[in-house]
Amino acid sequence: MKIALAQINTVVGDVWGNVEKAADALDRAVDGGAGLVAFPELTITGYPPQDLLLRPSFIRDNLNALGEFAEKVPEGVAAAIGFADLNGDLYNACAVVLGGKILYRYYKQYLPNYSVFDENRYFHGGEGAPPILRLSHNLVGLSICEDIWYPAGPPHEQAIGGAGVLLNISASPYHRLKGDAREKMLGVRADDYGCYVVFCNLVGGQDELVFDGRSLVFDPGGRLIARAKQFEEDLLFVDVYPEESLIHHLQEPLLRKESLTRVPETVEVLPPEPGTPIELADVPETRYRVEPPLSEEGEVLEALVLGLGDYFRKNGFSRAVIGLSGGIDSSTGAAIAARALGSENVTGVLMPSRYTSEESNTDAQAVVKNLGIDSLEIPIGPAFDAYLEMLEEVFEGLPEDETEENIQARIRGNILMALSNKFGWVVVSTGNKSETSVGYSTLYGDTAGGFSVIQDVPKTLVYRVAEHINEIEGREIIPDSVLTKEPSAELRADQRDVDSLPPYDVLDPILEAYVEEDKGVGEIVAAGFDEEDVTDVVKRVEAAEYKRRQSPTGIKVTPRAFGRERRMPITHRYFERQK
Repeated sequence: MKIALAQINTVVGDVWGNVEKAADALDRAVDGGAGLVAFPELTITGYPPQDLLLRPSFIRDNLNALGEFAEKVPEGVAAAIGFADLNGDLYNACAVVLGGKILYRYYKQYLPNYSVFDENRYFHGGEGAPPILRLSHNLVGLSICEDIWYPAGPPHEQAIGGAGVLLNISASPYHRLKGDAREKMLGVRADDYGCYVVFCNLVGGQDELVFDGRSLVFDPGGRLIARAKQFEEDLLFVDVYPEESLIHHLQEPLLRKESLTRVPETVEVLPPEPGTPIELADVPETRYRVEPPLSEEGEVLEALVLGLGDYFRKNGFSRAVIGLSGGIDSSTGAAIAARALGSENVTGVLMPSRYTSEESNTDAQAVVKNLGIDSLEIPIGPAFDAYLEMLEEVFEGLPEDETEENIQARIRGNILMALSNKFGWVVVSTGNKSETSVGYSTLYGDTAGGFSVIQDVPKTLVYRVAEHINEIEGREIIPDSVLTKEPSAELRADQRDVDSLPPYDVLDPILEAYVEEDKGVGEIVAAGFDEEDVTDVVKRVEAAEYKRRQSPTGIKVTPRAFGRERRMPITHRYFERQK
């Protein structure tokens, strides 16, 4: 049997558009000879639909759209497609469709309720023995995303019950290096169960989430035989042979001796064709398409490009405006925006002040030229002088401090927002995760914007992504002087980031341990970091929560991003007591 994995980019809420896209992929899969076509989790609704699921009209339209899709599925071909089913309660479901009819509905049993997931808020988990579908000579176990992550989940029962193919439809969101871990897990499942594992994943950006695609197929020996593209729509074909699974089952006594407390039912979807199935000896040596995986910097870049591009496209935005300081963050952000939206749809704005170095101006102008984007230069000196004059009497006798620094950042934010209002451009802000974590940013200043493209990218990784951009372009997009000069906000004379923060190669590992791994001060110090640095960083992270709550959304690329994934109270008094 030939299986097609339709790795498509859906839009949350666009049930009719999602059906149209699925139908187009279905037609191409049928033309390619597929007998089974798989689509991602919650294809009809888009993922994650969140509180749209609480609207009866949305559930009704999703069910009607499923019916429309079913009418497009021809005789002799089965399609497995995700939707939300209402059956006494609401279920994250997969419909098995053949010849215009919905023959079976599978309900997801393991509902994730951690990290970015909150499926228990909306869905009831499926119950009972998971089904095995008979598709011609193949017995196929169907599951949804989380079901296969647990060793004793539904696919395990289906394998014991005789399934030779385990099909999992998924909407597995991306974070850095997750694809490698997911691939390793699925290979282990295939090897342990002696089954083909066929994994169809969603692709595309949805608010802060990015889905990386990378659909996969493993043979019954746990060997990867097919891999789809990352961060792109794709249609991946693979042939499966029932006898190959059978021989692995016969050779695995532990699996055969396991008993089942829940016996899977067999659902007849596509009866076997007359004659005997192919003999194992006749299984051809087939070379399937295995797309090469991207490097770590490459996948982060593509995630940012896809996330930003889809945020604009799916919300009807067309043009971005970005403040260019000549620093690494704004230069990298502009390069990402140009790749995502096209250079013709990006405007860079230079806003020099009395503290802006000539080198920074030169670097910003070089980025504009290298990217081929439009630019404006609006000096903020007159506005800053006007602010100081207005506040002179109120501030009389007080020394200059971060107040004057923040005024400059807020002037720049006002200029960008004025351009946004006047021309309909969306402000893309460029604060990184390192600065966002410790509050090294100005509320309503450099945090202002409609979308924050690198807010979950640590500073040290920003440099690596920038170098990767130059490498893949084969030329200097981001000037070498930007990559080598010491980081500075340039809001006062001779300012350097290291005057306020530990060096980034020290700061980032501390933040990773505290924010992403939930390690305490003592554990981080025991790993070799200076106690004073660690204590200061932790206090800064907690104190900056109120700023992060008021910042624009941005793309998740680390295992634990701020926002919906790390939900900390703004007001609290907990701090780890040291012995």
